[in-house]
Amino acid sequence: PLQLLQPKPVPKRSKTSQRKPHEPQIARSLIKKIFSHFVKMPVTRDAFKIVERCSERFFRQLSNDLEAYTNHAGRKTVEMADLELLMRRQGLVTDKMPLHVLVERYLPLEYRKLLIPVAVSGNKVIPLK
Repeated sequence: PLQLLQPKPVPKRSKTSQRKPHEPQIARSLIKKIFSHFVKMPVTRDAFKIVERCSERFFRQLSNDLEAYTNHAGRKTVEMADLELLMRRQGLVTDKMPLHVLVERYLPLEYRKLLIPVAVSGNKVIPLK
């Protein structure tokens, strides 16, 4: 008589190998540095944890929106125009408050030089493209 074939038992995987991959996170020190720059007073740990969670959600939503704008335009690379459109839709950039004014107001000088062309002697414009 033919016997039914029994499947071989598969050994179970250990729980350590079933970890979920972690999403990249913004460094806590960076969030704390930026937040402390604007708040200028001591912050409790519980409050800072909430600020961290809000920052992560904000940047996740920001990246999803930028990705949607880029896909809608038929591109694979996020451009400055996508960011400016997002900030315009959020009400941060208006006709009376252009993007370069926000850059000058809130970013340190080394970042401003990278984002806003600056004329120097010899008819050169920095950053060079």
